[in-house]
Amino acid sequence: MASPKKKLQGLVAATITPMTEHGEINFSVIGRYVDYLVEEQGVKSIFVNGTTGEGLSLSISERRQVAEEWVTQGRNKLDQVVIHVGALSLKESQELARHAAEIGADGIAVIAPFFLKPGNKDVLINFLKEVAAAAPALPFYYYHIPALTGVKIRAEELLDRIQEKIPTFQGLKFSDTDLLDFGQCVDQNRQRQFALLFGVDE
Repeated sequence: MASPKKKLQGLVAATITPMTEHGEINFSVIGRYVDYLVEEQGVKSIFVNGTTGEGLSLSISERRQVAEEWVTQGRNKLDQVVIHVGALSLKESQELARHAAEIGADGIAVIAPFFLKPGNKDVLINFLKEVAAAAPALPFYYYHIPALTGVKIRAEELLDRIQEKIPTFQGLKFSDTDLLDFGQCVDQNRQRQFALLFGVDE
């Protein structure tokens, strides 16, 4: 079972992807961004290429480059760099997962596929399992954001016995306003020490 160097907890910054005025990624500011988070905000864990980082609007090549830059600039400064590797294509998601492992990321996260949506918990877990298996040494997190994916499978239902299918599963980023669902995730999983990140800042 994968185990992070430190438990993912506290504030985790969902980073933006800095761009130039010509729509190119501005890699030159990521080092300063890391320093700002650590020194000015006291934040030492980040979530890269997620919704705030507009990862799904980037090409696979761009996502790889952004992930590499955050891992490189965060080395010896950040505690955890979690890379979102979700994609509509299973093969692309697996490619990004393998790449995250190769560059030394601390974990990967995946949203539910949102074009041809999984119809039930088992279909969704099978998709997640295939992605997690591409990076078997990395902690794996499910990124639950039904407002954007349209996948309404409750997180609490998904967590039930998920580690039997995905041994590297460490928790979820819960970006939804259903506080009953989130509360049940917390109440019913105390013994398993999952990292349950709440991602609706408002």
